[in-house]
Amino acid sequence: MKVCFVSSECVPYIKTGGLADVSGSLPLSLSGLNTDVKIFIPMYDKIDRQKYNLVKLNELSGDSVSILNMKHQYDVYHTKHYGKIDAYFIDCPFYFSRGVVYTSDIDENERYILFQHAVLKSLQKLGWSPDVIHCNDWQSSLIPSMLKLQYSWDNLFSNTKSLLSIHNIGYQGVFPSDSVVKAGYGESLYVLGGPFEFNGFANFLKAGIYYSDIVSTVSPSYAAEIQTPEFGSGLEGVLRARGENVFGILNGIDTNDWSPVSDNLIAKNYSYKSLKDKYVNKSELLKLSGLKNEDNVPLFGIVSRLAWQKGFELIVELMEKRIGDNFKLVVLGAGEEKYEEYFTKLMNDYPDKIKVFLEYNNKMAHLITAGSDFFFMPSRYEPCGLNQMYSLNYGTLPIVRNVGGLADTVIDVDKVNGNGFSFDEFTLEGIESAFDKALKLYSDKQKMKTVIGRGMSSDFSWDKSAKEYLSLYSKL
Repeated sequence: MKVCFVSSECVPYIKTGGLADVSGSLPLSLSGLNTDVKIFIPMYDKIDRQKYNLVKLNELSGDSVSILNMKHQYDVYHTKHYGKIDAYFIDCPFYFSRGVVYTSDIDENERYILFQHAVLKSLQKLGWSPDVIHCNDWQSSLIPSMLKLQYSWDNLFSNTKSLLSIHNIGYQGVFPSDSVVKAGYGESLYVLGGPFEFNGFANFLKAGIYYSDIVSTVSPSYAAEIQTPEFGSGLEGVLRARGENVFGILNGIDTNDWSPVSDNLIAKNYSYKSLKDKYVNKSELLKLSGLKNEDNVPLFGIVSRLAWQKGFELIVELMEKRIGDNFKLVVLGAGEEKYEEYFTKLMNDYPDKIKVFLEYNNKMAHLITAGSDFFFMPSRYEPCGLNQMYSLNYGTLPIVRNVGGLADTVIDVDKVNGNGFSFDEFTLEGIESAFDKALKLYSDKQKMKTVIGRGMSSDFSWDKSAKEYLSLYSKL
């Protein structure tokens, strides 16, 4: 099986979010399943060419892509991804030397039009015929239509199928209607209600959903949710029309970086068999937070962007009502000003029980995951989520809203094989009931240990997810 994996970002080279983690890990796991994988990403100026040993490939370089009769030349660089698989970088300084990954520039559409054409042109020069091109989000979602409408003349792609993964349907690549012509299609393809049109604009993601052979999302529940008006961001009808070809596969986590047994960023490693060592991390976290380590006081943690999506209104309401209860809270993250101000005030008002770090700090993130007893993640929506899986892996019980990937990974303690706490409605009553269950369970040490064991025994590795993707590829 030959798979071309196309993404706008990829760890370790460039990252703004979870897509980069997927792009860095999934291809590696696929290669371990006897799959020939090649990765393509743009060459942003923020990528360190020397650090990652990026070498210009003259035989692939010097070609150009025409956008409205303007020719833009590009070069192609190469490295071995973690020393194992081929990774190619499309270098066009005019479009990708902007100091940031994504922009609000007027030609944001053109940047990724060039990228997608350059990927297909590079495959032609390589003479490499992929069985599947795995596209990710709107930045590569025109490739399925390009294969069918612009490159179908080339026998190299005659047996190539496309899979489009939607990581967050809220980001769709919506641009002026002339984007269709800029991408190399005739004006006649832009028609009201057609594959490229959405509310008077060109919608790259809609085109990808329409033309791809299979659509996948990052969790089974999210695959169902985005086919409803509440979660579909206007594309639910298009997705329902493709319903039998829409699948959900839960993202994995990097168990090399996120394992309590081997994590070198925490105070002391531990496993379920040495669970007492987890509380060495709790002591260290409390110490670094300037909070007193008191027996029988549960510690709640938050590691998150402080954003509307993450459901912080519920945390605010819960704190307003239950701040007098017996608990401590450590928060790590940055984001919207109103949340930063609220948590700062909360910390100043209750310095003996609340600590807030308004920053991104990887080491502290690991320590909060290892040292907390419970982990808040009450998202309004969550395509997949990673922090709840990290928490389960570290024996820290998550408190989540029953949506998306959270619903697929966290089972409420009141149910068979419960491993955490979940609630359905986005209300104070919902999160408060979960909070009460957590306090009650904390007082029953033996039962809590049993619940912790269920989470720590779960398999959230990329190897499991890769096998499911390989099954989808085979279906194609």
